[in-house]
Amino acid sequence: MNSKQTVSREIIRTAISMNTLGINRGTSGNVSARHAKGCLITPSGLSYEETKPKDIVYVDEEGAPHGLHAPSTEWRFHHDIYRNRSDVGAIVHTHSNFAVSLSCLGKEIPSFHYMVAICGGENIRCAPYATFGTQKLSDHAILALVDRKACLLENHGMICVEETLEKALNLAVEVEALCEQYWRALQIGKPKKLSKKEMQTVLKKFRTYGQVKKPNHIQ
Repeated sequence: MNSKQTVSREIIRTAISMNTLGINRGTSGNVSARHAKGCLITPSGLSYEETKPKDIVYVDEEGAPHGLHAPSTEWRFHHDIYRNRSDVGAIVHTHSNFAVSLSCLGKEIPSFHYMVAICGGENIRCAPYATFGTQKLSDHAILALVDRKACLLENHGMICVEETLEKALNLAVEVEALCEQYWRALQIGKPKKLSKKEMQTVLKKFRTYGQVKKPNHIQ
């Protein structure tokens, strides 16, 4: 297992990258990684550029924070996702422009493009609205993430979950791109959806997407 300081540095780099990539602004959004029996998460209200490894907060398995600062106000859904999803090692939550725009309309992202399948299913769900930082919001997010790696939060933003911080950040970039493409398509008309059969085919292909395959002559 990586040390607390190593993971904390990776969290800070990821949080800064969210803003650099334009999928988040200021101190909105948050980042966490599984650590020990709990998780390490960005502190509440502290500029990512000013955040040091010692500022990252540890939230234990019981949901109790340990550190110099209060954890992100959204620590609860981070904590609950790790508790419910053994496959998740990192979480990125952003308030990116197009994800927020669609979430404010309560719209999910349907199968308008095959890349929607990168999130694990034939759509990207939009969880019902609940006040930030509440158990109700966490409960909604958990349901929206069943068999998925991403969801929108109504009138709020997006959540992406993955094995590593790098993968979670990359997925957030992909989801924001899909949100922008869907938003732009909606300006013209009603986007055509791919069939359930086709999406199942794509999902099957994505199970080996990006994996290195040995040439046939290599045993």
